[in-house]
Amino acid sequence: MITHRPFGALGGGERDWLKTRLHIAIGGMGNPGHSPLGALRAWNDDEIASASGFPLHQHRDLEIITYVRDGAITHEDSLGNKGRTEAGDVQVMSAGRGIRHAEYNAENVPTRLFQIWLTPRTTGTEPRWSARRFPRGERGGGFVPLASGDSADVGALPINADARLLGVSLRAGETVAHALVEGRSAYLVTTPGRIVLNGLRMGPGDGAVVANEPHLAFEALDDTEIVLVELT
Repeated sequence: MITHRPFGALGGGERDWLKTRLHIAIGGMGNPGHSPLGALRAWNDDEIASASGFPLHQHRDLEIITYVRDGAITHEDSLGNKGRTEAGDVQVMSAGRGIRHAEYNAENVPTRLFQIWLTPRTTGTEPRWSARRFPRGERGGGFVPLASGDSADVGALPINADARLLGVSLRAGETVAHALVEGRSAYLVTTPGRIVLNGLRMGPGDGAVVANEPHLAFEALDDTEIVLVELT
């Protein structure tokens, strides 16, 4: 079963420096009908204005994956980590027993990103942060693991969660298939182009909940990227 969540049906909000659309309702925000999926607690589509961002704040027992779509995000945390993650690349923060961090757009253009929250497999762990480059040109032909709780996904950023973040880049007219192991579900978003998923047409920024659907067939109608979280 595939449940379509069109971009226009997402809840969200806007400040002078932030535009956000929530694929999953959280904290009283978002479309109330868009409930979490297994360990997937949040999927925020954020646009952060230049020279602005989230000031220092705390998280605990949460896996936070940031997938940068355009621009770059600069991270600082209470462990002394500092880093700049560019478009197409990924950073992971395991909040564990507690960490304070800030995320800023230090660029002269807006930064667009997905921020994905996952329930950890184990609570009270040592907090950590890491980032990795994933060149978009190396993500054609099939889904590439970007962050994963499965040690078999060599090259992916490790996360403390029963989940895998996968990505693929497609040119208009290209197709790709993905198999889901029985009992697994997924959530996926396409941007900036349109796709057809198992006969369902999806527009830019649309999301889809996938359950009891072992075979996924994608066709790109435009140049696009698909980001998918597989939940075990």
